[in-house]
Amino acid sequence: MSTPLTAEVPATSRAAEVSRTALTWVCDHRDSFSLPDDVLDPRSDANLTLKPLGELAQLSHSILTHSAPGSDRHRRASELLDFAWEQTRRGGLFLDLLRDEPFTTYPLEIYAAFASAGMRHPGFEELTATVRRTRGWERIEQEPSRRLGMLNSERRVGFTPYGETSAAFARTWLGGLPEPWTFERTAGYGLTHVVFHLTDWGNAPHWMPAELGDYLAMWLPAWLDTCLEAEQWDLSCELIAVAGSLPDASFGGDLPRSIESAWARIADMQDAAGGIPETGAGRAGEPPRDFWHCYHSTLMIAFAGTLTDGRLAALEGGTR
Repeated sequence: MSTPLTAEVPATSRAAEVSRTALTWVCDHRDSFSLPDDVLDPRSDANLTLKPLGELAQLSHSILTHSAPGSDRHRRASELLDFAWEQTRRGGLFLDLLRDEPFTTYPLEIYAAFASAGMRHPGFEELTATVRRTRGWERIEQEPSRRLGMLNSERRVGFTPYGETSAAFARTWLGGLPEPWTFERTAGYGLTHVVFHLTDWGNAPHWMPAELGDYLAMWLPAWLDTCLEAEQWDLSCELIAVAGSLPDASFGGDLPRSIESAWARIADMQDAAGGIPETGAGRAGEPPRDFWHCYHSTLMIAFAGTLTDGRLAALEGGTR
């Protein structure tokens, strides 16, 4: 298990500077995550409403978990998580969603982030427990990486997962330890989420198989360079977070130096307000930095920086 963080890393760390500024951007744009009044309307696009709020909840909780109590970063993450919980009517929204669509899994997947933080809705959990007793729930068809995430969500809420994590992982692209040259954008996003689910968003790097940790430590620098060269900033931020989720035995050698080089590239793309675009050319020709083009990559780098700070502190033999 990685060393827990007990003191804030100084602002002289590039990761700390970039991630804290990114978190400021998220706080300044908090209202853009607000759910519309018609969020339950079947015509409402969950990708533009519930998905961003769920990402805010998960990454705020992760930042809260990996930052020092009493620090500014910890306080901001706590406020964002509280805001997200209030947007769900303190969990009541999940109960409504499940009543409308009993066999959709995303309400439980989003709810799991709140449950991990101790924010619970007994009515939703009771109805979920009833639905989960059906044969239909046990046989919901999902892509392998999504199935892996579902198993972790069930565990986080306190349910006994349907299926074994090792079996679900074996069916993913990453589970086959594929030839490194087969890496591309779609596989990259699948890879990052497999790692997040395997390690419970960096909380349990020791859950990752040692062979996988060594494989990722070997190839992450090359993949990260490829993404940075292609100006895939969002995927680059996710890969940096993956590096921060590796087991202690794999987080070492040249990897920290490779991460620091990536941080320099990300810092160059960050605007004065802290926003980072998902993709795009350099400053002269970049797309407009509106909320939708920035929110996920900016959230992700705030999370990645918090993870990186903690892992580098542990590598140096203590906390910073």
